[in-house]
Amino acid sequence: MPSFKIDLSTAIVFVATPPEPKMVNKKTGERAVDRESGAGLSTVGLLVSDEGEGNLYQVTVPETGVPQDLTPGTPVSVVGLKARDWENEFNGQKRHGISFRAVAITPGV
Repeated sequence: MPSFKIDLSTAIVFVATPPEPKMVNKKTGERAVDRESGAGLSTVGLLVSDEGEGNLYQVTVPETGVPQDLTPGTPVSVVGLKARDWENEFNGQKRHGISFRAVAITPGV
């Protein structure tokens, strides 16, 4: 599926929730990994404020692109943010949405 670049050049971005390991299977503890680098993936909640609107996004980032000291309220810059639509079927129910992925998150604006 194609992905689309997201322009944050006029936005202010803050950490809403700290990084957490992204899991493939919570029961077994299997962590999701980046297919290209093999790095573990983390999910970070980001509050993006732009043009008078604020939205919360859960963004997946390789752990190599996430600083250790990210805490809620920290202003950040997001490198290489992309959005991609997804769809799957689980137990006979179709689900769909948009996933967000970034190369890195850096402290400061």
